[in-house]
Amino acid sequence: MLEVPLWLWGAFAATVVVSLAVDLLAHRTAHVIGFREAAAWSALWVGLALVFAAVVFLVLGTTAGTEYTTAWLLEKSLSVDNLFVFAVIFAYFKVPRAYQHRVLFFGVMGALVFRGIFLSLGVAVVSRFTAVLFAFAAVLFYSTYKLLKDEEESFDPGKSFALRLLRKIVPVRDEYAGMKFFVREAGKRVATPLLAVVAAIEAADLIFAVDSVPAVLAVSDDAFIVYTSNAFAILGLRALYFMLAGLLDRFHYLNKGLAIILAFIGVKLILQASHKLISPSIPEIPSPVSLAVIVVVLAASVVFSLRRPAPLHLPSAAQEEKEPSPSDTAAENPGPTGAHAEQDQQPDDPPGPAH
Repeated sequence: MLEVPLWLWGAFAATVVVSLAVDLLAHRTAHVIGFREAAAWSALWVGLALVFAAVVFLVLGTTAGTEYTTAWLLEKSLSVDNLFVFAVIFAYFKVPRAYQHRVLFFGVMGALVFRGIFLSLGVAVVSRFTAVLFAFAAVLFYSTYKLLKDEEESFDPGKSFALRLLRKIVPVRDEYAGMKFFVREAGKRVATPLLAVVAAIEAADLIFAVDSVPAVLAVSDDAFIVYTSNAFAILGLRALYFMLAGLLDRFHYLNKGLAIILAFIGVKLILQASHKLISPSIPEIPSPVSLAVIVVVLAASVVFSLRRPAPLHLPSAAQEEKEPSPSDTAAENPGPTGAHAEQDQQPDDPPGPAH
């Protein structure tokens, strides 16, 4: 384990808290986030992650810096699947675009907490039972199989455990009430659909943690490296979503690239466990090699997607938002909480991007 100075933990925590506070203040009023604004925020989050990487290189050394950068890029690439699920959830609940940032903000807050718990448990288990790495590798190989065979399980927001639990704890009303999560009706405190959307977002992150936690533990088993890299990757998810919404379907080779990356990480886990449990002569894959493989595979996936468009390209989310007329919107079926489209949507707030 690395000997991480206390001030470095403090610097990380302060950076996250200040960044979240600035982000919240900048988006305290509901508005639709366009491409330019999202790109600027995405550049800021990537810049913060890279600056922190430089600090890790200087303070903890080249190996730690390389592991942090590899883990951050790995989590960043795996989180692209989350973006598709965000689009599905927003479309399912008919979330006005102006409210989507608030939902993702609180979704990120929950993800930071849950990932911290899962990664801490993962580090503790790996440090005591190295053989569990073989089980982690099996999980990654199964995920690879599903991606290559296009058998990735679809996420149904209405059936998520978090949403069912929420409805048992507090009544959920049919209509949105601006950016409020709770309102009072007949003297009782009831939740708005916006809180249900946050619950669905958190449930989705728990599902994706099954892949990302074993993957990042293949890069490093140090708590500081795995958590800080995951945190900076998660912080940039909102901006990345708003920047790429409507473009996600164009990167049709990205799932294949992610499958290759997961398979590679699975092999890395097996070699790592075999090196420790079977024989030191069994080679391990160095972190610089892992970083290079991830960069090359991601770049190739994007290039192939752009040079070889899908034969039947579905309309982008941005295009779909412009197509429905007010009469079409009013004719839609009720949402999962019983809310009709004419109740949830305003003329200035078209439906969220559809998957």
